[in-house]
Amino acid sequence: MGLRQPSTKPVCCKWHIPSQAPSPDPAPSLSLSPASTAGLTGNGATPAGPWLYVHLGFPNLSLTLVHFGATWLGLSLCQALGVFAPKSLRPGQVLPLALSFCGFVVFTNLSLQNNTIGTYQLAKAMTTPAIVAIQTLAYGKTFPLRIKLTLIPITLGVFLNSYYDVKFNFLGIVFATLGVLVTSLYQVWVGAKQHELQVNSMQLLYYQAPMSCAMLFCTVPFFEPVFGEGGIFGPWTLSAVIMVLLSGIIAFMVNLSIYWIIGNTSPVTYNMFGHFKFCITLLGGYILFKDPLSVNQGLGILCTLLGILAYTHFKLGEQEGSKSKLVQRP
Repeated sequence: MGLRQPSTKPVCCKWHIPSQAPSPDPAPSLSLSPASTAGLTGNGATPAGPWLYVHLGFPNLSLTLVHFGATWLGLSLCQALGVFAPKSLRPGQVLPLALSFCGFVVFTNLSLQNNTIGTYQLAKAMTTPAIVAIQTLAYGKTFPLRIKLTLIPITLGVFLNSYYDVKFNFLGIVFATLGVLVTSLYQVWVGAKQHELQVNSMQLLYYQAPMSCAMLFCTVPFFEPVFGEGGIFGPWTLSAVIMVLLSGIIAFMVNLSIYWIIGNTSPVTYNMFGHFKFCITLLGGYILFKDPLSVNQGLGILCTLLGILAYTHFKLGEQEGSKSKLVQRP
């Protein structure tokens, strides 16, 4: 079974939005406008991804492959222009990061294929607590209690926004759990490797992008067609090719910004930004596309935004406290 051809239920891949809710119950459906679909994208994805899949049928993993290929080419151009100087790194130092990225992409696809969108979103919200756990247990990082408590309203907000579409099955739970663990590990490593190897976002991505491309190139044939109709080397129109290439340029900037944000802040802060983006896309869908927004969804968005606001307030307070200590030093 490929990622794009399940036999008994609607296709539900990384950027694919099913034409109807998996549940036959007359519960309200998640917002699925062009604005809302962007909220389902994962790391390294661009808002153009859902549009390319829904309207052109361009395969998901293949599009991720194109995006990281474009990122590699973009970084090579930047290096040639003297924007940054590559730092000599051994392949083994970057290999875990590249492997975790490919695992994140594959398990995210499998999670969306085997779960409802609501279940996927709820599982995705568990990435932030998982990151806190990994950094605490593996890296000895401590988080103040008030920071941990901000995760409660955020998780509650995601639950309120998608609880009516939450359904569990064994295979779906397995893929969702693996997806959360690998995604969390990937994001932690994006930040940790920059500090460990003393490299910036461009220098690290310069090595990881081609390695991830090679791995995805070997992975794609197991899940998606390569040649023929619907394959990456299929008979695409010129407009489709142009759109895919343009999305690659956007992906270059998005991937670079992700590495920069995580490297200069933290994986938890990056996840807060992701939650904020999802709330904004839902509100944008309601305001711009007249998507239905239930009372529970509105409360969920409000709850999530309050959690993000509290997190931001506490982090700014920590920064001010650190600055005060530096000023008071003799």
